[in-house]
Amino acid sequence: MKKLLKRLIIDSATKHLYVSLYKGNQELTSYYKKGNNDHSEKLMPEIKRQLDTSNIQVSDLDEIIIGIGPGSYTGLRIGVVVAKMFGWDQDITVKEVSSLALIASSYDQEGFILPEIDARRGNSFLGLYKNKDNKLLLIEKEELTNLETYKTNLTCEFTVLSEGKPNITKILNSSVLREVKDIHTLTPNYLRKTQAEKSLETNK
Repeated sequence: MKKLLKRLIIDSATKHLYVSLYKGNQELTSYYKKGNNDHSEKLMPEIKRQLDTSNIQVSDLDEIIIGIGPGSYTGLRIGVVVAKMFGWDQDITVKEVSSLALIASSYDQEGFILPEIDARRGNSFLGLYKNKDNKLLLIEKEELTNLETYKTNLTCEFTVLSEGKPNITKILNSSVLREVKDIHTLTPNYLRKTQAEKSLETNK
């Protein structure tokens, strides 16, 4: 009989803090709520609450799935730090996933989805995905750019999403997870423009 993996999923890259526990494809408990710049205060107590409610120890976990951004939100780093700490201390497999993919997974209809995370100053973190057969496909690579310009350049019909509770079953069915081979290399994806790109824009 195939073992049902116990998974902890964390995403703190956006204004919404998301934490959930899964056994196989079954959600045991979850939290998805807009914060007030307080992800660092709420994350660990919420993880503890869910573990206690489900009668699971950290050492019982088989996998941790962590949203790594892109983003610049102040809470982004805390989720990655916690995943890194648990993964290293308990020798748990850690898999990373784009926070944009997590947003896109919340859309329950087939078609193109444009998940968006506000990056301020008129820019957004964007990536075009397609929802098909309960799977997500990344169509256009993620980038930091102007939302309206990006939308103008698209030739397909799409739905813009800036929030939504992730559908982890869809994430597990898709090819959007990447196993972290060396836990020390796990870092947030800020997806910022390089200094060279900024200088080029300034000199135009």
